[in-house]
Amino acid sequence: MDTPETLKKINRLIESVSHMRLHCLAYEETHTNIVSMVAQNHRPSARNLLHYLALRQHDISKTQEELSSLGLSSLGRLEAHVMATINAVLKTLHRLAGREAPQINYDDAPVDFISGPERLQVHSERLLGPEPVKRSERIMVTLPTEAAYSGELLQKLLQVGVNIVRINCAHDRPEDWVAMVKNLRNAEKTLGRSCRVLADLAGPKLRTGLLAPLDPVIKIKPLRAYDGTILKPARLLLTPANAQISPPPENADGQLFIEGELLHHAKPGYFFSVAERRGRKRSLVVTACNENSCWVESDRTLYVSEGAAITLNDVAGRVLGEGRIVNIPQNQGALLLFKGDTLVLTRGNEPGHPARLDTDGHVLKPACIPCSLDAIFGSVKPGEQVWMNDGSIGGIIKTVAEDEIAIEIDYAKPGGSKLRAEKGINLPDTELQVPAMTEKDFADLDVVYPLIDMISLSFVQKPEDIYLLERRLMELGGQHTGVVIKIENAAAVDRLPALLLAAMQMPSVGVMMARGDLAVEIGFERLAQVQEQILCLCEAAHVPVIWATQVLEELTRTGRPSRSEVTDAAMSGRAECVMLNKGPFIVEAVKFLDGVLTYADKHQSKKSAVLRQLHVFDLP
Repeated sequence: MDTPETLKKINRLIESVSHMRLHCLAYEETHTNIVSMVAQNHRPSARNLLHYLALRQHDISKTQEELSSLGLSSLGRLEAHVMATINAVLKTLHRLAGREAPQINYDDAPVDFISGPERLQVHSERLLGPEPVKRSERIMVTLPTEAAYSGELLQKLLQVGVNIVRINCAHDRPEDWVAMVKNLRNAEKTLGRSCRVLADLAGPKLRTGLLAPLDPVIKIKPLRAYDGTILKPARLLLTPANAQISPPPENADGQLFIEGELLHHAKPGYFFSVAERRGRKRSLVVTACNENSCWVESDRTLYVSEGAAITLNDVAGRVLGEGRIVNIPQNQGALLLFKGDTLVLTRGNEPGHPARLDTDGHVLKPACIPCSLDAIFGSVKPGEQVWMNDGSIGGIIKTVAEDEIAIEIDYAKPGGSKLRAEKGINLPDTELQVPAMTEKDFADLDVVYPLIDMISLSFVQKPEDIYLLERRLMELGGQHTGVVIKIENAAAVDRLPALLLAAMQMPSVGVMMARGDLAVEIGFERLAQVQEQILCLCEAAHVPVIWATQVLEELTRTGRPSRSEVTDAAMSGRAECVMLNKGPFIVEAVKFLDGVLTYADKHQSKKSAVLRQLHVFDLP
């Protein structure tokens, strides 16, 4: 029998949950104009999203604790069916209190416990394709340039379980994208499988510009143990200067082009003497020769510059001839930045340069580097943060002029951090006044839209960015092309509900969590929390999510996963699609991810644990 204290708690909960219900309905009523604008198939989902937004405007944690103490739903898993959950809890509370259940208008609930999750599933299939047999998540892979010239990789990817391929319009050429899709379609026919295609528009990516090139120099070094012991000498191929320049063989640590006739006289046991950049002479011992080239080894580190003198010596050390080292490629410069340094971002295409110092080491002119978007000069303000190169370098804006932005570096490695050309710049405190689609994006869209199933919009900040893409798709006749909005900056996170409702004006929509830029923009410590918020909001809107950036990156790059990224891969099962980036071990990574997701599906569904029978905890 319930105690008076328990009845008092139940009545208090009835009042609290009833208030939540009324607030959700009132919030929906004030936004009916927004619901009327979304596509017909998304309207129940839009209403459910509004109910969820209304509920999350308040701290209901105390209510959740009290509901759980009665063995009822804590409202912690209601995203897909908000009003249906509230109605069910309210009816149960009335029964527990011995009171007559309220006459609830069930039309107030746009979806129920079955139709809510079903809508997410239907929307996922419409955008991402059919659900795989053994797992609910799709696997997406970014295509490398190789996919334009060979269909073999695409066949391997389809065989190991890839469901969607991504064309990154920030890389390769339009003709390469066309060739990639053609090879994919051939692979589909060969294997009798289907695969969807997403094209990712580059957007107005803010990057560093060119740096003045350094003198051509090549560094050669042997492999050493931690104590400096030589484990393997550096192995080089010496080639005539007039030979066709191509990448060195895989078993070579480098290649030098020699001007003169020295190579015709070389024999195993002879050695080449090189005048290296630092004024020292280093020996390269000949180990093998053929008609036009020879192999040499060095157990010392050396820096060789363009035009360096080289002599051939016999085993007795006699000089047999002289030549020069040529065709060393120019090195792109890099700025070495320390905490406390000043860096100037410049407008225009003039290459940047390191700080210029006087004879006493005092800075005459700080380091500078151009940036790719002129719009930042009218948007940034002193005191705002700047992060570069995926968050490895950070600073605060000190002054802003018409053509220059001075930044004080306040985050770098103790020994300095290098900044090169084409590295990303993030401005988490700044809202750039630029549209999400550039002239290049419009041109790229014209090329790819007949080839693809969905288009991804980068650097979205406001609903108008989405409307711009939607209008262009309508003009092209591609209104049924799926639209994926990428969430990769603080403005997009703050406006996610409005962005979702804007995207839901198209019949097929999704969200990509681009966690690389997002982590830099919002702070790495907040990424997990924001990730969770994005997943919850999208589930309430019945919009599928693509979990992207650095998934199994170590495995894709080296062939062996790190422990932390395996856990991340398992967590990615919370989304409807998981994206892997290209890499030499991408096929192995797909196979591994397929196994992780298949196993995780048996034990987790969204936020809910699936309590299957466990034998590991049995007692003898």
